[in-house]
Amino acid sequence: MRDGTKIDETPDPHDVYETNVPNRLDRLPWAGFHWLVIFALGIAWILDGLEVTIVGSLSGALSDSPTLHLSGSEVGAAASAYLVGAVGGALFFGWLTDRLGRKKLFTVTVLVYLVATIACGLSWNFWSFALFRLLTGAGIGGEYAAVNATIQEMIPARRRGFTDLVINGSFWLGAAIGALGATVVLDPKLVPTELGWRAAFIIGGVLGFIVLLLRRFLPESPRWLMTHGQPEEAERIVGEIEARIERETGRPLPPVPPGSLRLRTDIHSWFKAGAKALVTTYRRQTWLGVTLMAAQAFCYNAVFFTYALILTRFYKVPSGHVGLFMLPFAIGNFLGPLVLGRLFDTIGRRIMITATYGVSGVLMVLTGWLFTMGWLDAMQQTLAWTGIFFVASAAASSAYLTVGESFPLEVRAIAIALFYAFGTGVGGVAGPALFGALIDTGSRVSIFYGYLLGGVLMVVAAVVAGFLAANAERRSLEDVAPPLSAV
Repeated sequence: MRDGTKIDETPDPHDVYETNVPNRLDRLPWAGFHWLVIFALGIAWILDGLEVTIVGSLSGALSDSPTLHLSGSEVGAAASAYLVGAVGGALFFGWLTDRLGRKKLFTVTVLVYLVATIACGLSWNFWSFALFRLLTGAGIGGEYAAVNATIQEMIPARRRGFTDLVINGSFWLGAAIGALGATVVLDPKLVPTELGWRAAFIIGGVLGFIVLLLRRFLPESPRWLMTHGQPEEAERIVGEIEARIERETGRPLPPVPPGSLRLRTDIHSWFKAGAKALVTTYRRQTWLGVTLMAAQAFCYNAVFFTYALILTRFYKVPSGHVGLFMLPFAIGNFLGPLVLGRLFDTIGRRIMITATYGVSGVLMVLTGWLFTMGWLDAMQQTLAWTGIFFVASAAASSAYLTVGESFPLEVRAIAIALFYAFGTGVGGVAGPALFGALIDTGSRVSIFYGYLLGGVLMVVAAVVAGFLAANAERRSLEDVAPPLSAV
């Protein structure tokens, strides 16, 4: 049947076609087109880092605002609304991305984000602010699915690992920008107090509008088109990309490697078949994705969301100076994927995923023990965390890379959304809640148990990756996970 509810084993020969679109895309030399893909799509993570950081930085201004006058619990509730929106947006827009196409949805999601974040700057009470934060999160959550899928499908196989890791790591550029930007907009000498926090959100919307303009120049993913009954359109778009890159490089393109795919064109919705495949054919990949996402989410969010509390309560760092300690932490998190990312394409996925998870887990336990013994001051503690997450950032980014590579193209976006939602739920709720309770005990030993748990989870994930991770480096996506539409 053509509605996707029941898939015939033997399609009509007229509904099958042969294509070499993946080989044509993967053999392309690096050119301006690929930079456009990175800047127009990759900025989603910078915006997420900006959004997550800026509300924490603006919490004092939101409480002091004569219009909002938010309590501490209301600031926390608004942060929870953002997380709920991100999870819901990832799942809803991820499903639509696989069904309706990449380009339509990465346009819709950034539009939702920019309208909602501007609305945050125009909020008039707690409920309006919480609603707009929820919608902002929905836009960003949807970005994760649509954008991650598109980037992996557009970038040549030989550079896919490095590119994906660096783009995911750019979250921390947004975090650094948010921390620094908040110090500017909250300076009463530069901006009136009531206007400062509003300007911070509105500026984020303006950035979103610029992104929207850039994305107008990106085509639909040819890989999505070829698996959704539009082979002619896929061929046309690849031809346009090839012509553009040939003009940009001024050289003839390398020959297309031999080999092709036979795909069926009679089915346009693979959702039910894909959902079944996640728990049958791709069961090992599902377990790997769950383990990697849960471990990195708990480890990351447990430290990141309690970072300020550790510095202020145990090291007596003034709250106004916490941003200065956050900056090296953010820089280290971005440099990790930038420095280590190429090794995922050369040494290989399995070795590097296992190594980064294992090393960061061991360092987490070691740093926790040094903290318990009281042998670190505030600067040394920050440097220790920076070292851990230099490695852990590459590990966390590789979780998103692995999920995107491990599942068929027809359900790639919803798979990314499912694992993102799982990681956000675990990391955004369980990690900070547990570490917050441990910090409230005032006992360094109690906090060490939290670090120990985070470290053990990372080491367990390393072991699982050692057994289950695929050697996906420099291989086409269709080779790693054949399309459901393949004959």
